[in-house]
Amino acid sequence: MKLSHLILKVEQLDQAVREYRKEGFAIEYGRAKNPINALIYFSEGPYIELLDGSRMPDAVKALMRLLGKGALVDRFERLDSCASGYRELALESYGSNLAKERAVLRKHGIRSCEAPARRVDAHGRDLRFRIASPTALDIPFLMTYFSADPKPKNFVHPNGIEQINRVVYSTNPVRFPLIRELCDDERLELASTGNIEVSFKKRS
Repeated sequence: MKLSHLILKVEQLDQAVREYRKEGFAIEYGRAKNPINALIYFSEGPYIELLDGSRMPDAVKALMRLLGKGALVDRFERLDSCASGYRELALESYGSNLAKERAVLRKHGIRSCEAPARRVDAHGRDLRFRIASPTALDIPFLMTYFSADPKPKNFVHPNGIEQINRVVYSTNPVRFPLIRELCDDERLELASTGNIEVSFKKRS
C-alpha cells in the first residue's frame, strides 16, 4: 500500500477553504452542492481532505453499527469530537480490492469492516471506491483508489508546493510492524509520540 490521503479536521469548512486559498493552495469542494469536505490534490502522492466533522446523522450511525460497520462509525465519532489538525491517515491499495490488506490485519489479530463508498465530485466525476477500518483506531484506515482519477496532471500550487514529501504518523510502537507490512511508501515515517505531521516539497 501507499499513502492515500490525510484528513485535516477544521473548525468550519468554508472558512478553512478561504484560508487555504489565501495561503496559495488550489482547493476544491468535494461536490458541487452542499459539500461536506474539500480537497487539496497533488499530481503525485497523497492529498489532503478537509472536514469539519462527519456530518453523519445519529440514525445512520446506528444503522451502520447494526450492519457490522461499527469500526467505521468509531472513526467518524472520533473525528466529530477531536480538535483541529491532522487526525487520520489513509493507506491506498495497489489493487482493486482490500482482501490482501485485511488478511494482513487478521494475521496480526486485528478485525476490520469494509464498505463501498461513492461521491460525484464538483467536476461531475463519479468516484467509486472501497474503504475499510481496523477496529484498532491507532492503525490507519484503508481504501482502494477512485474509479476515476481526480488528480491534476503536472500541477504546482500557486504557492509553489508540488507534493507532500513526508508524513509522520504517531502510534503505539507495537503497531509499527503491522503498518510497515501494509505500507511500503517511503514518505511514511512512524513515531511513538506526537501528532500526525506533514511536510511539503516546493518547486525549486
